[in-house]
Amino acid sequence: MLLSETKSAPRLLASYLFMGGTQLTHRHWIKGSILLVLQLIFIFYLPEIVLSLKGLFSLGDVAQIRSGFNVIPGDNSIFMLVEGVITLVYLFLFFCAYVFNVRDAHHCTNCNLTIREQIKAIYDDKFAFIVLSPAFLASVAFIIMPIVITVLVSFTNYSAPNHIPPKNLVDWVGFKNFLTLFELKIWSGTFSGIALWTIEWAVAATVLTCGFGFILALALDNRSIRGKKVWRVIFILPYAIPAFVTLLIFRLLLNGIGPVNSLLNHWGFGSVAFLSDPVTAKITVVAVSVWVGAPYFMLLISGALTNISQDIYEASEVDGANKFQQFFEITLPMVLHQVAPSLVMTFSLNFNNFGAIFLLTEGGPINPSYRFAGHTDILITWIYKLTLDFQQYQIASVISIIIFLFLSLISIWQFRRMKSFKDDVGM
Repeated sequence: MLLSETKSAPRLLASYLFMGGTQLTHRHWIKGSILLVLQLIFIFYLPEIVLSLKGLFSLGDVAQIRSGFNVIPGDNSIFMLVEGVITLVYLFLFFCAYVFNVRDAHHCTNCNLTIREQIKAIYDDKFAFIVLSPAFLASVAFIIMPIVITVLVSFTNYSAPNHIPPKNLVDWVGFKNFLTLFELKIWSGTFSGIALWTIEWAVAATVLTCGFGFILALALDNRSIRGKKVWRVIFILPYAIPAFVTLLIFRLLLNGIGPVNSLLNHWGFGSVAFLSDPVTAKITVVAVSVWVGAPYFMLLISGALTNISQDIYEASEVDGANKFQQFFEITLPMVLHQVAPSLVMTFSLNFNNFGAIFLLTEGGPINPSYRFAGHTDILITWIYKLTLDFQQYQIASVISIIIFLFLSLISIWQFRRMKSFKDDVGM
């Protein structure tokens, strides 16, 4: 027993102090060298890592100052926050490598393979890891890190006019921004109004788009319709044209002095405020969204209809079912079973459908009771204005977190209730 402990002690000591030490002593040259290089890189950059972590906690101590015509630069708080997040991600990955190093040392045995054979063995054993590593690193860099940075910004006072780097420093303020959004009337009133309209918009656009696409699909499925291929091409044209082009065309057609109002005036009717009246503008954005998205559901539902056996309809006719009963008892349930996951994804898409609102109305008309928002603004377009136009990054980050939580919870709840999701149908 004592002899066993004596033999294992040097191996564990080498593993804990020198990454790859145990592997190298057992002639795992490639694996040991990689681990050792990772530790050397960590030691080399350790001073910068400490400075980055310190900057993440302090967000800078020296502000930019002006001395005559000379500008003396100070700390850039946002750069320090981003660098701190990158450092945390690096430390996490290094910790994972260190844990792998220690665990691998416990199972390390002598290796008699050549270097080329070791490379081939590692490639064969870790092929999935090697192939997925670039995608994993890209996900960390472009998905995980932006989410973490957004969350951290929501706990700062990063906003104009007094806390915009590099001229000013940014400070940690805790949950103050969350309290401001829900307690300060001008912010809470704007948020509640826009959030309610966002939900109304997402539900209306999703349901009406699916409903209109359903009608088109049923029309094309009717055996008495002639020239189905021609009609299918005509119906698919709005989806074939890029959505932003369609939206800009409708914006041109429906503005106050556009062709539609000019034609109405020529016929003796008054102009319609398609984009300048609050209620009419909301109806307009929903209608245009239905025009753009209905062909997609037409194709989707047309495919679902082909999966319904005609024997079911024939059997229902024998039982005395009429067309309406066949639709509500057979067609509708079986189609919804297949397209339900797409409905959830379409709802999430419409909830954050920036282009459908901004390209058509830019969030207008102006609402004087809202802060930095108009009548047709949804949460995502409000975030755009808060960041790009008014530099209220801290409130925009809070709203982004709320959107993320809301969509995550509602998507999980809806998917778990769907038999089609459990059965992997339509995914």
